[in-house]
Amino acid sequence: METTNVLEKPQPLPAENNSQQEQWTEIIQPRTNLFDLGLGDVWRYRDLVMLFVRRDFVSTYKQTILGPIWFFIQPLLTTITYMIVFGRIANLSTDGLPQLPFYLAGVTIWNYFAQTLTTVSTVFTANAAIFGKVYFPRLTMPLSIVISNLVRFGIQFALFLAVWGYYLVRSNSLHPNAYMLLTPLLLLLMGLLGLGLGMIFSALTTKYRDLAMLLTFGVQLLMYATPVIYPLSKLPVKYKMFILANPLSSIVETFRYAFLGSGTFSWGALGYSTAVTLVVLLLGTLIFNKVEKSFTDTV
Repeated sequence: METTNVLEKPQPLPAENNSQQEQWTEIIQPRTNLFDLGLGDVWRYRDLVMLFVRRDFVSTYKQTILGPIWFFIQPLLTTITYMIVFGRIANLSTDGLPQLPFYLAGVTIWNYFAQTLTTVSTVFTANAAIFGKVYFPRLTMPLSIVISNLVRFGIQFALFLAVWGYYLVRSNSLHPNAYMLLTPLLLLLMGLLGLGLGMIFSALTTKYRDLAMLLTFGVQLLMYATPVIYPLSKLPVKYKMFILANPLSSIVETFRYAFLGSGTFSWGALGYSTAVTLVVLLLGTLIFNKVEKSFTDTV
């Protein structure tokens, strides 16, 4: 029986789709819109924010003897100094309140703003080596500073609550009220205002290093323009309007009024502070994002 070989025509292999693009997990591209804040990238890098928070906390007190106890020592020494200089020598009024809780209340909330502002203002110059080697959203760095300072505030706030509770039980001079519920809002305003101003100064200090030293001096002067060591009610009318123009004044006054029951409170003044904070934060974010593109050429 004769057999025949039948050659089958080979079937073509499926063509490879060479035009298919690879799926990248990260695409780095320049921003073309000034108002593109990149908040989505910041949220995706939230784990990095927490790592920066831990780094700031550990690096500050890793090789110290007392460690985090300095969180308690610093506000206590500052408060005692104010009690001696402004309370005893200058004999400034405290609205009939005991000096220790009066000054400690102002110092506690003021320190959060001052530390946030001064630390954020050096973000570019202090972290230039990191920024020049690896990509990550630059906003994560100042945001981590706000959070790490919030941890420090929490420890100092616990100290204030201990002193406040002692005077609340032992005397009748303190009259707390329901405005204590505004404390998270006051902290948010303090943190965002320090963040916005700090980002503005951090952008400027990339070219003008003198501003870093000027800022340290300016923060000290700003404290005297804020009712930290004196009550707003004791100021002459002609000076009170200038002090109220400072958005920090109503925040400090509200904090003190809520816990101590003495001072002034105004929804209008607090609304003014909120509006100024939002404007400064937006302006600071825009300037920060604009400068981050080319700051490595000037730092």
